[in-house]
Amino acid sequence: MMGVTEMMYHLVEGNGQILAAAIHNGHELREEVADIIALDDASRFREEDPYTGAWATIVSNRIVVYRSRFEVDLNRPRGKAVYLNPADAWGLTVWKTQPTPGMIARSLTWYDSFYAQLHRLCSRMEKECGHFVVFDLHSYNHRRQGSDGPPADQDGNPEINLGTGTMNREQWAGVVDRFIEDLRAFDFLGRHLDVRENVKFYGGQLPRFVHEHFPKSGCVLAVEVKKFFMDEWSGTVDGVQLKQIREALRGTIPGILDELKKK
Repeated sequence: MMGVTEMMYHLVEGNGQILAAAIHNGHELREEVADIIALDDASRFREEDPYTGAWATIVSNRIVVYRSRFEVDLNRPRGKAVYLNPADAWGLTVWKTQPTPGMIARSLTWYDSFYAQLHRLCSRMEKECGHFVVFDLHSYNHRRQGSDGPPADQDGNPEINLGTGTMNREQWAGVVDRFIEDLRAFDFLGRHLDVRENVKFYGGQLPRFVHEHFPKSGCVLAVEVKKFFMDEWSGTVDGVQLKQIREALRGTIPGILDELKKK
């Protein structure tokens, strides 16, 4: 499963007021990192957000990251972006030997490159459109007691958690409320999704970065989808549900654009 690549992300620049980012989609490592990683493929894959890149295709502006978060985590502050201790990575021992300062610096060069591109994209959308929205797309585990263990309690683990903890919620109330309303209303294979706000996740470094640099123009919707659409232990995905989640997200776009017109 593991591959080695020097490419960090795939960037597509299109038109419009919405950008989609799948920053934990990747599984690849550059060669010097792959040489000292202690985790096997399955253990890394379990903590990554596979298949989220497929959801990013709902808009023409998108960034899909190929590198694993175990090389550099783009949703952590720069000083915490390389996991150095088990406490940084769900108790996992990540390294056979600790990365050298040079390796860490090279990982952070990729980190800086990503955020420079993100800033450039957001600046362009701000200039062209005035206001813009970023879909920050993630997935999360809910069966940490093992493949045969019970799932996490539904009350604390919604199917879709929208993190809005880094934004001025009042400023973006129209966009946020409409997004939640439309996502809940979507016909998901004959039922409705459990969509709630700030129950488990509040948003990480990507939304924090955008909201700090574009406080009047940029709104990041940090979307965390519970891995009910896949087996998080084997990695097997339910293609029908994966596609339906994409369509549910796509279905929120008209409402978001309507709300942006009011700005």
